[in-house]
Amino acid sequence: MKRHIVCIASEQKGNEFLEECHNADWRVTLVTRKKLLDEPWAWTALNDVKTVEDNAGIDDYVRAVTNIAGERRIDRVVGLDEFDVVTAARTREHLQLGGMTYSHVVRFRDKYAMRNIASEGGIACPEYICPLKPDDINAFLDRVPAPWIVKPRHEVSAFGIRKCETREEVWGVLNDLDNRNNWRDHPSQFLIERFVEGDVFHVDSVVSGGKVIGAGVSQYGKPPFSITHYGGVFTTSIVEYGSKERKELEKLNRRLMKAFKYESGVTHGEFLQSREDGEFYLLEVACRVGGAYIANVLEHACGYNLWREWAKLSMADEEHPYEPPKIRKEYAGVALALAKEDHPDTSHYTDPEIVYRVNKPKHVGLIFHSPKRERVLELLDTYTQRISDDFLAVAPAKERYDD
Repeated sequence: MKRHIVCIASEQKGNEFLEECHNADWRVTLVTRKKLLDEPWAWTALNDVKTVEDNAGIDDYVRAVTNIAGERRIDRVVGLDEFDVVTAARTREHLQLGGMTYSHVVRFRDKYAMRNIASEGGIACPEYICPLKPDDINAFLDRVPAPWIVKPRHEVSAFGIRKCETREEVWGVLNDLDNRNNWRDHPSQFLIERFVEGDVFHVDSVVSGGKVIGAGVSQYGKPPFSITHYGGVFTTSIVEYGSKERKELEKLNRRLMKAFKYESGVTHGEFLQSREDGEFYLLEVACRVGGAYIANVLEHACGYNLWREWAKLSMADEEHPYEPPKIRKEYAGVALALAKEDHPDTSHYTDPEIVYRVNKPKHVGLIFHSPKRERVLELLDTYTQRISDDFLAVAPAKERYDD
């Protein structure tokens, strides 16, 4: 009988993961929202699809997978999106399947836990406090210089972050949250943190046997906070091999994986380099593939796809051990933005280094590949302006991640 993997996806992503499982002769079942059935899934890789309501919560997904288990043995359950990793952990515990437990996964979701674990592991974080006692909050605001940010513990990227210049603004945000009178917006669900000005890097890892097998080190153009709140063209590109920054970030990432006791899978970690002191500070780390076509950038630069490696790791066992990829050292980058048009036409962009064009409604995006980093940076600079002139639309920042 074929081994059986169930993939939970509350967003349309992870086709390469599904394909890799299918190619390994696994039975592949997708559990997703009803409204996503018209999305371009890798249908030829799927043996079955089960749906939940569009507003389904964790319990609804757990029940759906449990019903599948009543019909056919399940060997693996994997969550493909940021929020799905928690759902998958709950499901595995309910069905008593192997894999990361909920308490282990939550350290990659809860920024308070994330900060505490990293700090105990000797990894620097911006000064932070969970707003519980007023006296402690005021003492923090006295000790840590402005500006500060108030950020959700459980959201992704820059969603829901407020930047505050005065203590009155901080208290205004906390009081507003408290007055909403619901648990999701309770002040204890947030952190107050020192705002550090600087450049943001991300490290995207493949981890096997507790060791980092491969790591792509990249740098954002504008920080995600700036893009989310003020708009513009999102860019990221591979950092120079052998550079001081890369070596330091690779070392920090290895220490981070050890502190988090992460054994197998992929991770997306973000670090900020302070313009004031040059130090690197952890912003966040997640146990899933990074968004914004980062996996595609790494595939063109380094020769392996994070989704496919994650699938191989998920299916690995003693009889079918994981085999690390061969890694090359070239350069790539992506320029991505919201577009004014439903289906923007980029056919007039003809540089030979363009190796991928984003095909998504209301989005325009290009991936560039070259053996030379300088050429990738030059193209990102040029196309940031061209995309801005030709297509750019700006949407108001969301307070939280939803549809």
